[in-house]
Amino acid sequence: MAGSCVLVFNSLGHLLLQRQNENLDWSLIEGVMEPGESLEETAARGLFKETGLRAKTYQLVTVLSGNATNDEYPHEDVYNVRAIFVAKEVEGELHNHVDQGIECKFFCLETALPNLNPSTEYVLKKTGYL
Repeated sequence: MAGSCVLVFNSLGHLLLQRQNENLDWSLIEGVMEPGESLEETAARGLFKETGLRAKTYQLVTVLSGNATNDEYPHEDVYNVRAIFVAKEVEGELHNHVDQGIECKFFCLETALPNLNPSTEYVLKKTGYL
């Protein structure tokens, strides 16, 4: 599956992560590409849908694939190709989707991070942020 991950940093350099009730680990903001979308459009849609934030520009960092980017679910495994973007000039008010069990929070990368999703940890290591 093709998709995008978005790294969002606040003015202190802290990274935005999200946690969903279904797995209770923290992950990057991401989205799956819809028909006709570019990877950058996927990143923008995912960022707004999951956080309420918008970025003026998206800087492509890298494209990752392989076993470490795959997602395991109870009924199937999903094999991914992910474009990794850094959101620049981010605007808007961060919101959580409590009704959907989604919590968003900024974390300092220099301290111990919470329970990270394995693919998020892989992305952060491959991009040099961990």
